[in-house]
Amino acid sequence: MNSKNQELTTRQQRSIQTRKNLLKAAELIFINQGFQKTTITQIIKKADTGYGTAYVHFKNKDDILIELIDGVMQKFHEIAELPFHPILVEEAKQLIEKQTYLFLEMAQKEDRILKVVEEAIGSSLAVQSKWKEIRERFIKGIAKDISYTQQHGLARKDVDPNLVARGWFFSNEMYLWEIVRGENQAAVKDIVYNLSTMYVKGLYK
Repeated sequence: MNSKNQELTTRQQRSIQTRKNLLKAAELIFINQGFQKTTITQIIKKADTGYGTAYVHFKNKDDILIELIDGVMQKFHEIAELPFHPILVEEAKQLIEKQTYLFLEMAQKEDRILKVVEEAIGSSLAVQSKWKEIRERFIKGIAKDISYTQQHGLARKDVDPNLVARGWFFSNEMYLWEIVRGENQAAVKDIVYNLSTMYVKGLYK
């Protein structure tokens, strides 16, 4: 019985390692070649894995990239979901600036894989759908924070939290992609100051 349990554990460990190898290989090839030029065959060969084994874990390269996206976006979600319970408008402003700075700074750090993601959004329906799902999670969290500040008398109550949240996220997303592409030469701190100042002045009392 113990031997059987040990065998299962070994198989599970081997399976976990195979998955990691595939993800690592895919990330390297995606970054070097881009999404469209990468093939599942290249990934499997790079990972030194059998085809049958590889397809147990992932059905195609889109599937692999989506898991890589989950990994990198978790870092962004951790920033977006930092505690937000301000008592004063100035405190809210400081928290918003901190989150925005960390968010855009993370875009700089993860720019290589995010370039792949942007390319894939334009060519893969699965990745496009995944990005919409990610976007809606961010927007939902922002709307929750706006509702909190409205309920506590810090923010204007004549605006719709969901609509404002969408506008705020899309502004951040625009700068994220500009940073990833290297199109915006402004310092992150300057982008954050101007973006958050406009947002706070428009929303808060």
